[in-house]
This record gives sequence, structure tokens and C-alpha cells, in this order.
Amino acid sequence: MENKKRVTGIGGIFFKAQDPNGVREWYHKHLGLGNDPYGTVFDWRDAVDPSKKGCTVWNPFKADTQYFAPSGKDFMINMRVEDLEWLLGELKKEGVEQIGEMQVYDYGKFAHIMDPEGNKIELWEAIDYDFGAADEGTGQDQP
Repeated sequence: MENKKRVTGIGGIFFKAQDPNGVREWYHKHLGLGNDPYGTVFDWRDAVDPSKKGCTVWNPFKADTQYFAPSGKDFMINMRVEDLEWLLGELKKEGVEQIGEMQVYDYGKFAHIMDPEGNKIELWEAIDYDFGAADEGTGQDQP
């Protein structure tokens, strides 16, 4: 087996809300989180190499979003990975089914799998950059 890391951290926490804008505003007012349409981006530095910047995204989605499908759950966790194509190959060998095709954006590669409890997991090989400067945020179904 290769000596590669699989998951390197949490890339994002996404959940359904009846009023995503209102929820964002509540978290902004009471907890100080950012309040833009793409949620809040928490920047951090790599523990091994502090010159490397990373981020974790928090964002409520519309209650009727189909982005979490086929999961019926009201949340989805995004996990950062080191090498998405390699990991997808390993997961396939282990019998884990990929949901849909891998997507590639200028801020990274994304793919989805399901855990045994029906939770959709988004895997993200990140290319970290300033999300606030991006025109399209995370490229995902937005609130």
C-alpha cells in the first residue's frame, strides 16, 4: 500500500436551512461569522509547513437543495484529501462506490461517496486560495 494520507482534515460543514440568509445573519450577529453568500471561510496554516495556507468552509444551503442527494440527511461533511484520484482508486478496490463524476475547478478537485449510514461525503483535493476574491465561491449549489 502506498504511504499516502487519505483524509487530511475537514474542508467544510454544510447543512440545510429553511432560510440560509437568515441563518447566516444570525451566526454573523451572535457568533461573529462572516456573512457572504458562500458562508464563512476559516483560514488556517498547515501544522507541518506553516507557509502553506488552508481553509475550512461553513455554509447553510437551501432546504430543498439537491446537492446532498442521494443522501436524505440535512448535512454534508467535506473532507480534505491529499490525492483525490489515488484515493478514489483505493476506495473502489475496497468496494466504496463513488457518486457521480469527479469535478475539477480552479480551487480543487471534488468527488462524492456515501458512508454506510447514508451520509454523503464530499472529498476535496484543495487548491487553496482566497475564496473571498473568487467570483463563484465554491461552485456548488448555493442558497
